[in-house]
Amino acid sequence: MTTSRSAGDPRIPSSEHLVLTGVLTPEEAAHTVAGILAVQREDGAIPWFRGHHLDPWDHVEAAMALDTAGEHEAAERAYLWLARHQLEDGSWYAAYADGDPDDVTDRGRETNFVAYIAVGVWHHYLSTGDDTFLDRMWPAVCAAVEFVLELQQPGGQIGWRRDDDGTPTADALLTGSSSVHHALRCALAIAEQREEPQPDWELAVGALRHAIRRHPERFLDKDRYSMDWYYPVLGGALTGAEARERIDGGWERFVVPGLGVRCVVPNPWVTGGESAELALALWATGESDRALEILQSIQHLRDPESGLYWTGYVFDDDAIWPRELTTWTAGSLLLAVAALGGHEPTCAVFGGEQLPKGMDPACCPDA
Repeated sequence: MTTSRSAGDPRIPSSEHLVLTGVLTPEEAAHTVAGILAVQREDGAIPWFRGHHLDPWDHVEAAMALDTAGEHEAAERAYLWLARHQLEDGSWYAAYADGDPDDVTDRGRETNFVAYIAVGVWHHYLSTGDDTFLDRMWPAVCAAVEFVLELQQPGGQIGWRRDDDGTPTADALLTGSSSVHHALRCALAIAEQREEPQPDWELAVGALRHAIRRHPERFLDKDRYSMDWYYPVLGGALTGAEARERIDGGWERFVVPGLGVRCVVPNPWVTGGESAELALALWATGESDRALEILQSIQHLRDPESGLYWTGYVFDDDAIWPRELTTWTAGSLLLAVAALGGHEPTCAVFGGEQLPKGMDPACCPDA
């Protein structure tokens, strides 16, 4: 049963926290939310755009954005789509054509895609207080976490994929593992809410955080990608001075003043999703001013007709590329704006202070 709502409760549908100077007016925020809703299928699936594929991670990100706008029924339909189409091993395929569960275009199963349901479910619960929803989604979250932890390596890092024939990949991606770290903490928060302790998950998240903080050699070298730069911060593995030092260390490599964040260096291509996620990471470190500047810098990607955002811009050629208006780009921007606007569920999920930390291993103590 949904809990009662009182005056000032962040679960009351409101768009005030989605209004941000130089980023979104009330009308623009509503237009962007409507743009995501227009892409969502009746069965709850949210593909990148109609005619393209759905992947479970971006599907969840878009659903979370809907919750920031009070579109709780639409968000719930997105999560129930995942529950209905979860595979027997707890996973989902990496890509479904236009969100059609019977038209799979990538039969691999990626660990960070699978884990992210925990982030979305916890965010939705904080947005609605709906205990019935949490009860219904708990088996799906448990099965997803168990699938992911089967690919955790002895060093704590998470193998990034299991192929369709069942072959696991031991290689770990820093971005993916950082996202899994965030998801495991949200899964632990759900477990605490349900009073169902998960000591194995606590050990797993501690070992994973240690690998991210202290053992870069355990991950594939993707240093050229901006996500590998900021995701250890966004995923909550790096905090405080350690997080600020990492952000400052990559700023000049990845940030193009007035345009946004490069996806890959040295390519002259800024992307909306990476820019919005960096803004969210900056907010989490207490740097709201820089976060606002980043969000303001990508408004050249906004499409006034649909309210959505182009994926990226090649600034050497003055060209929008690819010509895709993606739900996940809009979703990442709405989440960053919601955090800056003080939306309590979004702040709780991405701020990290209220999430369980797990148990750190007795290895490589800090200096």
